[in-house]
Amino acid sequence: MTDIKTRFSAVQRLLHWLMAIGILAMLFIGVGMVSTIGRQYVPLLIAHKTLGIAILVLALVRLLVRSVSGAPALPADLPEPMRLAAHLSHVALYALMIGMPLIGWAMMSAAAYPIVLFGGFRLPPILPQSASLHTMLWSAHFYLAFAFFALVMVHLAAALFHGLVRRDGVLQTMLSGK
Repeated sequence: MTDIKTRFSAVQRLLHWLMAIGILAMLFIGVGMVSTIGRQYVPLLIAHKTLGIAILVLALVRLLVRSVSGAPALPADLPEPMRLAAHLSHVALYALMIGMPLIGWAMMSAAAYPIVLFGGFRLPPILPQSASLHTMLWSAHFYLAFAFFALVMVHLAAALFHGLVRRDGVLQTMLSGK
């Protein structure tokens, strides 16, 4: 008998929602951080760095769990362009969940800024000091943040489309309950 997976596991759902909250918080903390020069800048920066590393770790754990647990199949009647969009958007989300923290870490390293997280935990630099590299990485981090936000909004819109318009069960695979 074949066991057809109709939902993500409880661990996958927990990781998804923890990361969703973390990523949205991260985006808003980042906006607050770059729009202030007041005394709240340093606490926002520490929160941003700490949350970024937490998201990086959770994304790697999530990939590992997904490779072990798998994912529910998309509906059989889903048009091929929508299947492709779902696949590519998930690849892009994972690339940004992993890439953005690494770019931020590299950017801080290239500027020779210490990477201090909550609790005073320090990360080692991953790149040598370079003003030109720092500038390039800062721009990449800045513009990719907008792309990440847009992709999150598209992901949310697609989830709502599946849940409210198509009513095909895709949204329910990531929700608890029936």
